[in-house]
Amino acid sequence: MMSSIISFPVISSPTQGLRRQLPFSSSSQPPLFIRKKVDKKKKPFFLLCCSSEEKVDYQVVSAINTSYNDILILDSPQSRMLLLDPTNNIHSIYIKGDDAWTGSYWDEFASLPPIVPPGPIAIFGLGGGTAAHLMLTLWPSLQLHGWEIDEILIDRAREHLGLAHLEKHTQGGGLLTVHIGDALSAATAVSGGYAGIVIDLFSGGEVLSQLQEVQTWLDINDKLMPNGRIMVNCGGTTSVAGSCGDSVWDQNSTLKTLCQAFPGQVNWKKMPKSEGENYLALTGPLPDLTQWAAALPDRLGSGVVQWACCDALPSADSVDVNTNVLFFMVKASRDYQANAT
Repeated sequence: MMSSIISFPVISSPTQGLRRQLPFSSSSQPPLFIRKKVDKKKKPFFLLCCSSEEKVDYQVVSAINTSYNDILILDSPQSRMLLLDPTNNIHSIYIKGDDAWTGSYWDEFASLPPIVPPGPIAIFGLGGGTAAHLMLTLWPSLQLHGWEIDEILIDRAREHLGLAHLEKHTQGGGLLTVHIGDALSAATAVSGGYAGIVIDLFSGGEVLSQLQEVQTWLDINDKLMPNGRIMVNCGGTTSVAGSCGDSVWDQNSTLKTLCQAFPGQVNWKKMPKSEGENYLALTGPLPDLTQWAAALPDRLGSGVVQWACCDALPSADSVDVNTNVLFFMVKASRDYQANAT
């Protein structure tokens, strides 16, 4: 059997466009390798290793180059993963079974519906439909519009990543409508505007260059209905942090551009290291975090309290303290409501 390494260690400082480190973690943070093995009598498969105890075989179920992506879909007994470029960043995860949680930034997108008006929600950068899957699981009446530029990717996602199932009405009447085209074009607008827009647009492992332009964000904002919001995967750190005066939005160029486009109307959070360390952004005034968290499943509610306004950046220590205090406030409120009923 012939073996060749196609990727080197990926556990490192996050770079712009970090989508998701491969789903293994260790307290000692050893290197993680993707090793391709080829047997002429069998389909090629990938061996993912994080330590001597953690090894998972992923078989290739689809591999094709398109005008936009190098599509690679890997299969394991628990999940399927979509890789789209030479960085081997994971762009979508399809979890088999009833549990749709991914343990990454896709889960955070599902927290958007309670803080936007009733109405359709768009996903710009649908990929394999990971975010849409969880959003419809938690909010089965949602009307989602997913935009993806690569038609072949959509075909493969329908076949291998459960996307076709999302295009059928749920019991609550919800539905994902898939659109093929440029998510940043005027064609993505809908009559009356979107209640919310999720932005997850990457190419070659980096946030799209258009998202570093203020006008792009103003154009996206024009597609919202009144009081609508934009939630953004801003990728990882894009400049060296630690110098005197550095702020969070100086460490991530996409977040910085958002703050320039919407002064005083941008909120941020950073995913923990175990979940990829991506920066997320949310436009509009900072929601009431207690009410927002109470409207969500516990798994999402505990993370919601980490959001902060970019105008008043607290220290890392104060974020941890405030998060713990607010989490227990939410829990106490839920316990009181449960006892009252």
